[in-house]
Amino acid sequence: MADNDIGTAGRTSGNGKGTTSAARNRSAARRSASGTSEAAMKKQIAELKREVSRLNRMLSDQAEETAHGWYQSAADRASNLYSGATGRASRAARQLRSQAHSVSETVQHNPGTFSTAVALGGMVGVLVGLALAKSSQPEPDWFHRWHR
Repeated sequence: MADNDIGTAGRTSGNGKGTTSAARNRSAARRSASGTSEAAMKKQIAELKREVSRLNRMLSDQAEETAHGWYQSAADRASNLYSGATGRASRAARQLRSQAHSVSETVQHNPGTFSTAVALGGMVGVLVGLALAKSSQPEPDWFHRWHR
């Protein structure tokens, strides 16, 4: 029991509030440890911010490259389509030119046949036009008045 009395007596001595220098040292150590851990956390947060900004830069660069690739691909496709259409138009123009030349030669060799064909075509066109006009319009009311 004597050891217990000495142990408790040594612990309660100090400033009168029941704290010893060891307790004060532990409290100061906790404060310095919390300051150290706070500094470490701030350091980690700063590193995370740098990492996030680096990732954002990488993503924007990658998006820019992707968009450029899409644009280049679309431009290439449009260029290919244009060159293909140009080739087809050129071939069609050559074909039309040769057919027009053929028709021109035929007309020069047979002028009577050509004029007859044009006249017949015109008459057929007029007859078709009259037939369509007659079938699409109802008879006027004044026409019925005179035939009753």
